[in-house]
Amino acid sequence: MKRAIHTLFLLAGVFVLYVAATGPETYVIGDKIDDFSLRNVDGRMVSLADYPDAKGYIIVFTCNHCPYAQLYEQRIINLHRRFSPMGVPVIAINPNDPDIVPEDSFEEMVARATEKRYPFAYLFDSTQTVYPRFGANRTPHVFVVSQDRILRYIGAIDDNPENPTAVRHRYVEDAVQAILRGERPHPDYTRAIGCTIKRKRK
Repeated sequence: MKRAIHTLFLLAGVFVLYVAATGPETYVIGDKIDDFSLRNVDGRMVSLADYPDAKGYIIVFTCNHCPYAQLYEQRIINLHRRFSPMGVPVIAINPNDPDIVPEDSFEEMVARATEKRYPFAYLFDSTQTVYPRFGANRTPHVFVVSQDRILRYIGAIDDNPENPTAVRHRYVEDAVQAILRGERPHPDYTRAIGCTIKRKRK
């Protein structure tokens, strides 16, 4: 009897460790994503439902402080300017904990968006509940979603963070053009390159 109880405790411990290690289930290509509502730099709460005429979405997890995010900043602006008129807006989300990186506080987000004149929504995942569902782990990390909210592409913006003039493969542009044609992007997954997302300390 004691051995059986001991075994049950061991199994329970293993289960708890497994859940802690795997965390929440993350989206994969082909999944339908849930809507979310996050605070924009203008103070409004913004969700995907606020884009009723969208033909897709370019969801970018990014931030203020990361050098890679800064290298890609203008390219993210350019993506919105090119594809928003076609119905595919950029929705930028800052997932970082400002207690770890003060430069990524909401106030600093507002200042950055104002200085750089962001033409897209810049949202704050203050509770850090949205980015884990997407499986985002870098800034920037891009998720291209079709009109029916099916995840079609995950990964990098292009293949050259340091030099935009030397880019050979424009992954996000190609993915968006594919979904606008009603096709599946190829590739539909690349490795995101950037700073690690700063999680809240437990």
